This record gives sequence, C-alpha cells and structure tokens, in this order.
Amino acid sequence: MAWIYLFIAGILEVVWAFAMKKSLGFTLVTPTVITIVTMIASFGLLSVAMKTLPLGTAYTIWTGIGAAGAFILGIAVLGESVTPTRIIAALLIISGIITMKLAGPH
Repeated sequence: MAWIYLFIAGILEVVWAFAMKKSLGFTLVTPTVITIVTMIASFGLLSVAMKTLPLGTAYTIWTGIGAAGAFILGIAVLGESVTPTRIIAALLIISGIITMKLAGPH
C-alpha cells in the first residue's frame, strides 16, 4: 500500500503545482484552495508512505513524480517549450524514479 500512497502523493504534487501556477500568486480563490487542499493531501500521503519506505526512496520518488509530471503538464497544457535539453533532463528524472523504485524495498 505504501507505493500506492506514494504514487497518489506524487500525482497530487503535480496537481498542487499546476493549481499554484494558475492561482497567479494566490490571488485567485479557487486555484488557491485547490493548491492548499492537494498540498496537504500530498504531504499526508507521503507521510503515510514513509512509515514503511525509506526516507530517501520515498522523497526522491515523490519529488520525481512531481517534477516529471509538472514538466509534462507544462508542455501539454501551458504550451511551455520543448527542447532537446529539457527532454533529456526529464528522461533523467524518470530514469532516476525507476531506478530508485527498483532499488527500494518491495
């Protein structure tokens, strides 16, 4: 279950990062509320996952899902630039997530 909680926490990190961007510096109510609620839920699920997963593994995967997810969402939804260097960087993050999962407890 810890891996499921961690995965959901990572997805929620993407949601709160996107909502924070859309809040325009916390000046819009709905995206601000979404940011706060999903941030709390993400941290809560990360905390539950860390009961059984090592700190380094859980935190690395959580931030990696957030970083890669925000990168993909930024390109797909916000029209952010796609360059070879950005693609390589995102692939390195994803490969790190996979490697950390394979190296961690099962």
